Amino acid sequence: MTLSRAGTAWRSPALFMPPPLRGWLTDPHSLTARIRARCRHFSVQPLRTGRAALAADEASLVGCGRARAVSREVLLRADGRPVVFAHSVVNPRDLHGVWHMFRGVGSRPLGALLFADARIARSPLAVRRLDWRHPLHRRVRAEGIAVSGPLWARRSLFMRHGRPLLVTEVFLPAISELAP
Repeated sequence: MTLSRAGTAWRSPALFMPPPLRGWLTDPHSLTARIRARCRHFSVQPLRTGRAALAADEASLVGCGRARAVSREVLLRADGRPVVFAHSVVNPRDLHGVWHMFRGVGSRPLGALLFADARIARSPLAVRRLDWRHPLHRRVRAEGIAVSGPLWARRSLFMRHGRPLLVTEVFLPAISELAP
């Protein structure tokens, strides 16, 4: 399944990314583990979990209607600073089945669960530059995070028993304060 649908700006990682973010955007391993290795204290701040309206490409990727999905949004913090806004989406019919662990994950990092299960396969990463008009950029600003320009994001599908979970990670300005 492709993450770069016609009409969207999600692309395979390429050289057009800013060099300081290239490693963050292209590393296929656990983002949680990478951040933990570069700070003294890592935490997950849950923002919202529940039914959410999705962009058309998100709904298509998880196989449900735009108004039917369940999403989880969190801030990943390194030494108290928000460094990543994470937005995960799953089809609600999978919450009591293959993606049951999505319910009640709370302040635990979702990545720790995803990378610990050998039955979960990850798609290649897709990246995008988000300007102020993008819904995820607006959500970041709504959390009171100062953003003066575009933000970079990556996303991938995690597949378990043929069922998708879409994870999008938006890199916040403070990520540049961590070693690459």
